[in-house]
Amino acid sequence: MEEPLIIPALGIMLPIIISLGAFVMIVYIRKYDNIERMAIIDKGLSPDLFKKERNSSSTLRASFLLIGAGLGLLIGYSLDRAFDMEEVAYFSMIFIFGGLGLGLAYLIEERKSANNK
Repeated sequence: MEEPLIIPALGIMLPIIISLGAFVMIVYIRKYDNIERMAIIDKGLSPDLFKKERNSSSTLRASFLLIGAGLGLLIGYSLDRAFDMEEVAYFSMIFIFGGLGLGLAYLIEERKSANNK
């Protein structure tokens, strides 16, 4: 049996290259944000005009999505063990419970915005 041709150094270098690339990308994004802010200040405008408002709804959505996905994996595992459903149970339960989590986050955001008005 013939062994596949694998470059051993590539397996070691690939995560390092990806990590280095992500780091350089973050540094350049921060650098150009700073240059943009300095240009706004040079023109006499307040940089607070372009400041993004911090919104906690994305955190709420992400947390409910992950909780739903975790519950979906748990229910999918139990369905797989009980009825031998294989991968179908996992994927369907992740999507169903993830969607329920996003729906719950939406309802909470709507209730919160109605209370603020």
